[in-house]
Amino acid sequence: MSLKIYLLRHGETTYSQRGVYCGALDPELTPEGSLMAQAFADAYGSVPWTDIYVSPLQRTVATARPLCNALGVRMQLRDGLREIRYGAWEGREQDDVRLHHEQDYLRWLAEPAWNPPTEGETAVQVASRALPVITEIESKYTRGNVLVVSHKATIRIILCSLMGIDLGRYRDRIDTPAGSVSIIKFDVHGPMLEVLGDRHYMPQHLRERAGT
Repeated sequence: MSLKIYLLRHGETTYSQRGVYCGALDPELTPEGSLMAQAFADAYGSVPWTDIYVSPLQRTVATARPLCNALGVRMQLRDGLREIRYGAWEGREQDDVRLHHEQDYLRWLAEPAWNPPTEGETAVQVASRALPVITEIESKYTRGNVLVVSHKATIRIILCSLMGIDLGRYRDRIDTPAGSVSIIKFDVHGPMLEVLGDRHYMPQHLRERAGT
């Protein structure tokens, strides 16, 4: 048996639904986001989980809580799994950011690995704090199923790092809708992507939500 890490993006928030930049902000899940969390717990409750690692923001904690409560498992909170910090862009829409921070915005679009949102984080900085959590899991467990509940950009950056994809392309190559799960298997040949951005465990009416 190999180690599998399940990367679960938190359920819907009002910010994810509207496509507003939300990194360090700490919104709650919408009612539909809570239904996504419960749907995941219902669908994946029979998986023999080895451990559960969670970003400490309330949208990720709320997403992990139904499964943790059902299993009686204590979630492991890790700051490294927080979302990318969007700095001066937090809580603002794309058109507003483009208007007021045009040069930073264009640099970020072209090369987000090394160019941050205004006063925010680069993809390289996110990788430098998120990947040690993955290394911690690999060091602790050689087999089993570990759930990691995190955020859109952070999960995409982790996946690019593990798959050998240029971090500057994390926004172009990987999609992780709200509530989606991606699965990485760690074997003798290294990490293998088995599932990407799947939401089929949800009822249809939840899958049809924008979930950006």
